[in-house]
Amino acid sequence: MAAAGFVALVIVAALAALLLTLSVRMVQQYQRGIVFRFGRVLERIREPGLHLIVPIADRMVRVSMQTTVIGVPAQGAITRDNVTLTVDAVVYYRVVDPVKALVNVRDYPSAVLQVAQTALRSVIGKADLDTLLGDRDRINAELKSVIDAPTEKPWGLLIERVEVKDVSLPEGMKRSMSRQAEAERERRARVIAADGEFQASRRLADASRAMADTPGAYQLRLLQTVVDVAAEKNSTLVMPFPVELLRFFEVMAGHPHEQAGATQAVPSVPGDGHRREGR
Repeated sequence: MAAAGFVALVIVAALAALLLTLSVRMVQQYQRGIVFRFGRVLERIREPGLHLIVPIADRMVRVSMQTTVIGVPAQGAITRDNVTLTVDAVVYYRVVDPVKALVNVRDYPSAVLQVAQTALRSVIGKADLDTLLGDRDRINAELKSVIDAPTEKPWGLLIERVEVKDVSLPEGMKRSMSRQAEAERERRARVIAADGEFQASRRLADASRAMADTPGAYQLRLLQTVVDVAAEKNSTLVMPFPVELLRFFEVMAGHPHEQAGATQAVPSVPGDGHRREGR
């Protein structure tokens, strides 16, 4: 009898241990537990920790609440300005409603990937090439809104961010863009050079007016030029006559005008019937 009682006690203990094993479930910190009782979802979501369920009747499914990163394969698309290119992206999402993620959609990671591929083609088709290359933030925001619309409320998923990784252009388009950039840089260089010449011409005009008001400035400028040329020691400067001689000729050239002014008509003498003209 004692042996039979011991065997029964061992059997009961084994059954209790088996029952406890079937009833206890552990949920990690980054998970949430969804319990199905005879196929129906229970309203209470199991938080992290140890939980007891009814064996055979209940079945617990754990859903990860971590942020998941999926890469969108390269998609061929045509932009609004008819440029063919290949674009790939990356999507960051996480589950915010584990019940909807399990019940409303099957294999939600694959579903998110398919939605991201179609959204990528759609957004690229509505954008210009310049916008795609120069305004990535706007493209990423549009992709996020397009992917988030069918996944947040129906599927219980939150699209945290979407980023375009790489844009592959045809070789012909790359060469065209290189020529365009080179032409733009050349245009800027010419504009800067022309602006510099314009400013220099204005300064020269101001300097010429200042020198015109001071006749000695021309001689000083000439002497400064001679000093600059003589400093090189690789050229010979020949001055056939001094500058003072030029000024003498200039003064002498002005005398005939004065003599012409002095030889005016001589006044007539009273009583003379004829008029004398000075020579």
